[in-house]
Amino acid sequence: MSHDAENEDVIALLRRQHEEIRDLFGEVERARGDERRDAFRRLVRLLSVHETAEEELIHPEVRRVDGGEPVAEARVKEEHRAKELLSTLDELGPDAEGFDTLLFQLRDDVLAHAEHEERAEFPLLAASHDAERLRAMAATVRVAEAVAPTRPHPGVESPAGNVLLGPPLAIMDRVRDAIRSALNR
Repeated sequence: MSHDAENEDVIALLRRQHEEIRDLFGEVERARGDERRDAFRRLVRLLSVHETAEEELIHPEVRRVDGGEPVAEARVKEEHRAKELLSTLDELGPDAEGFDTLLFQLRDDVLAHAEHEERAEFPLLAASHDAERLRAMAATVRVAEAVAPTRPHPGVESPAGNVLLGPPLAIMDRVRDAIRSALNR
């Protein structure tokens, strides 16, 4: 995290995560063997944290803005599709036949989704929230990131042999709890 992270607002944080996600897709596509599995693990974790933070924090805020409801609703639909693909990829594992085809589909969906957020959602957020509120929202996202599991945990093994750190849904649950607890402080 950069030394300036404390002053980073939620829009800058999410844009930075979009870049990291884009880079990780490239890494997963290029890597092989254990490196590929590790890169995919990091991608699943970041996507799970990122999407959950948006669902719990960003979309509800955008819905409250005049004209924000359809914008947020469209993003939620995109995320639902991405979550289904991510879970399928998680079950398959990076060495499975057909993994790359689904990975490319997920990449295209996720990057289009990120672009829609940056063009439609972030401007609404910026126009309706002051700098202090946007920084506070970023702090909440960082709390959520901190609780997400970073490596496989005993007890969350999948039949595929714990290829990942447990299903994306388990990560999303932990992140959701962290965000709710941070918001209720």
